Amino acid sequence: MLKNLCQKMFGRSLWVYHANSGGCNGCDIEVLNVLTPYYDVERFGIKLVGSPRHADVMLCQGPALRSTAKALKRAYEAMPSPKLVFAIGSCASGGGLWYDTYNVIGPVDKILPVNFYIPGCPPRPEAIIYGVAVAVGLVDKKTSPVKIKQLELPIPRYHPDQLSGEGELVVYEKAEKV
Repeated sequence: MLKNLCQKMFGRSLWVYHANSGGCNGCDIEVLNVLTPYYDVERFGIKLVGSPRHADVMLCQGPALRSTAKALKRAYEAMPSPKLVFAIGSCASGGGLWYDTYNVIGPVDKILPVNFYIPGCPPRPEAIIYGVAVAVGLVDKKTSPVKIKQLELPIPRYHPDQLSGEGELVVYEKAEKV
């Protein structure tokens, strides 16, 4: 349903505003790498804009800091509706490395309503492109089935009647494997 809604709202092009609220700038470098001619995201209709007033999508990197919270909120409010927010990287998604420091509020979703998360520290440019393209409906989501297999370890079963010896030296006479 969200995929169909995004396709209707945003059509064929996305104008992206890129906001870094703090952090190590690893995700920032990867987002800027996505926008270079090497990856050429303009072929998907994704274009970087310099003002949030012209943007459809906000790409947030870094944890929400006390010093940048108001500016981030103000930039979000300046965006016209409908708007999407992507939290890129582990810092924006969960606070990352600095989640318990004095100046960090936490993940970006404590300040802004985040629509999509792209995990990684930092996420690869291909992952960022894929995440945005899947969210907007440009490509289909690829998933592979995961089979969880429980290891069966032999657990010895002992009974108190099978104990022999007294004091510190107690020996089990018969141990069964289950």
